[in-house]
Amino acid sequence: MPKPRTKTGEKNLIGKNLIELRARNNCSQRLLSYKLQLLGYDMDKNVITRIETRKRYVTDIELKALCEVFSVTYEELIDGPKS
Repeated sequence: MPKPRTKTGEKNLIGKNLIELRARNNCSQRLLSYKLQLLGYDMDKNVITRIETRKRYVTDIELKALCEVFSVTYEELIDGPKS
């Protein structure tokens, strides 16, 4: 069974929002991967790059980890900040 993709063929919904969260928090991809690794999540800079460019699927554990690092809800990570 094929894995789901967005209408444009991208593999996740959070790429753009993750870029914005990093910018708002003055956090490079390398710093984000370091913070995630300190929390016990094995995500390096290349994983972050592939998520942001929507070339990689994101697991539920990774969603949880990103929400934890940025102190946001799942909805904010997936849909973006509320206006």
